[in-house]
Amino acid sequence: MFAFTVKRILQAVIVMLIISFIGFAIKHNFGDPIRDLVGQRVTAAERAQIRERLGLNDPFPVQYVRFLRDALHGDLGQSYFFKKPATEVIVKKAPATLELVFCAALIIVVLSIPLGIYSAIRPKSFFSRFVMGGSIVGVSMPVFLTAILLIYIFSVELHWLPSYGRGQTVLLFGWWDSGLLTADGLKHLIMPSIALSSIMLPLFIRLIRSEMMEVLESEYVKFAWAKGIKPWRVWIVHAFKNTLLPVITVGGVQLGIMVAFTILTETVFQWQGMGSMFIESVERSDTSLMVAYLVFVGIVFVLVNTLVDIIYGLVNPTVRVAGRQ
Repeated sequence: MFAFTVKRILQAVIVMLIISFIGFAIKHNFGDPIRDLVGQRVTAAERAQIRERLGLNDPFPVQYVRFLRDALHGDLGQSYFFKKPATEVIVKKAPATLELVFCAALIIVVLSIPLGIYSAIRPKSFFSRFVMGGSIVGVSMPVFLTAILLIYIFSVELHWLPSYGRGQTVLLFGWWDSGLLTADGLKHLIMPSIALSSIMLPLFIRLIRSEMMEVLESEYVKFAWAKGIKPWRVWIVHAFKNTLLPVITVGGVQLGIMVAFTILTETVFQWQGMGSMFIESVERSDTSLMVAYLVFVGIVFVLVNTLVDIIYGLVNPTVRVAGRQ
């Protein structure tokens, strides 16, 4: 297990180097940050001085090595627009995005497990067919369209929920602005969370259903029925428990994808998180902040997938054996 864990960590480091290299390469081909930083009134000589001071005239390898060295110390560069360290800007925006992803993931877990199990147990019932039909619609609809429909129904027509912003927040630990501890913050979280979960929820329902139906046809489940075990125990302990491995694997990948999908959701709901921050950095050619965001999202992807691989290796020893071959 130790060798398996070390191998996965080394792979994670290689992936992070590739992500950082691609992100830093994009930085050199995306607009001129000096032009957007100082405007039109600054002379060419002054612009040249600013470029020299910021190290933008150095060769690409020199800048990339400097970026890696600083990144190891937690410094992902200086935001040209905010005039603050990019890490500080991301840390300030991260609570909004992470709370949104957490609530969306909670909706997915709470709904997909019972719906997926029921659809596998009663595949020909009207409700199961309705759920499967609804899942096809859910997969087909883009996130931004779902968000717009929610705003139109619950904000414009019914006036039940607010259509934009985070609402009232509470400061925790001196830096974490949380909307989970206020009624107004929770009201603002409902529609963005539903919109963000809409693209992943149908996938998990169908995944749990298909895996569970396959397990229900296995020999050990048939033997459990023959022993006279109670139905709920057969379904939950014997069947559902053995569908968790692929669900955990896919769930780890999709959790990282949801962090990236918040760009669309935050744009529609004017949610001041990392997604809207990234859009603003693109519009302002704040390349340092763009690269920092890409690296941060890459770290989330790599950490989640590495942890999932390690957990998978602990639960299923055959993965470790296959990994050594």
